[in-house]
Amino acid sequence: MAPTLELRDPEVCPVPPNGFLGRMFDGIVSDKRDLVFVRFVLTIMLTVWPLAVLQFVWFKWWIAIPYAIMVGRWNGPVTLMLHNTSHRPLFKRMRWMNDIIPTVITPFFGNTPYTYYSHHVGMHHPENNLEDDLSSTMKYQRDSFLGFLHYYLRFMTLTIFELPSYLFKKKRTRLAWRAFLGEVFFFAFVAAMVRIEWRAALVVFIVPYAMMRFGMMAGNWGQHAFVDAARPESPYANSITCINSPYNASCFNDGYHIGHHLVASTHWTEYPGELRKNQAKYAKEDAIVFAGTDFFVVSFALWFGRYQWLAKKYVQLGEDVLTQEQIITKLKSRLTPIVRDRAVLAAQREAARKARRLEAATPTGDEAAA
Repeated sequence: MAPTLELRDPEVCPVPPNGFLGRMFDGIVSDKRDLVFVRFVLTIMLTVWPLAVLQFVWFKWWIAIPYAIMVGRWNGPVTLMLHNTSHRPLFKRMRWMNDIIPTVITPFFGNTPYTYYSHHVGMHHPENNLEDDLSSTMKYQRDSFLGFLHYYLRFMTLTIFELPSYLFKKKRTRLAWRAFLGEVFFFAFVAAMVRIEWRAALVVFIVPYAMMRFGMMAGNWGQHAFVDAARPESPYANSITCINSPYNASCFNDGYHIGHHLVASTHWTEYPGELRKNQAKYAKEDAIVFAGTDFFVVSFALWFGRYQWLAKKYVQLGEDVLTQEQIITKLKSRLTPIVRDRAVLAAQREAARKARRLEAATPTGDEAAA
């Protein structure tokens, strides 16, 4: 009999729907379960904004250091707020307010305006970590820090060119221009701020930018480190899920990455229930689930070769219980580079399209009889 999953990650919003914010934003927010994001935005406006401005007019290290610590602690939750509101717009009325988070909130945490949506929703999810995904991990040895370093530096230096180019090719012109202009505007603005007060620009914009891009790539590396070469297109086989961790409590269940790639629009409070309901399916698909950790720690564990530690965090989902050695063998088998022939893939896709067209054009038994 399969073990019962005990999930302790949040399944309700910490902000009451009928409280002060619930009444104030009633009919304005798309889903009252996201009032936590409204509270977070207001908190940032009242703390980060004034302290950031203060550093440009009166810079003191005794202000800058606590500010940097505060921003660093909020970095993850802010990014996952951006993530959730990219997939599920926060406001259904006064929709212009949906631009507040990507334009005047997250740039203080290192995200350039609109780039995240263009990259994540416009590119990463459609490509699903496969060959055309600009952030694909497939071609790398995924327990190699040198491999990650190449992956990170490529992202840091070429995203401004590669992402718009990809989006233009896919006819996603609006997203392409938003991504390109968001990057250009951010760098131009930061350059202007450097001329005003370089120390403040370093603390408020430059360091958060470098940390954010490293964190995003280290997180994506862990999310897509274990890829089954036989079926890399399956979210069960190209992603992992992390449960019962402080990271999920502070970052809106971001650990449920398999479920997210299955249905990206799922509300963050529903992911534990989705896994609980579909545990047998996860087991059948040989999905990898870890408990008590997160993607960043998984990445570092891989770089340092901590396979036994990872095996202890591995969650047994099905009736067949693996030994620690079997778990390690399974994990290592999914870390090797995967390079597929693009010509063969294109031929397979074309054959699949033809088969679908033929199936659609072929009358059913009832239609033929009629």
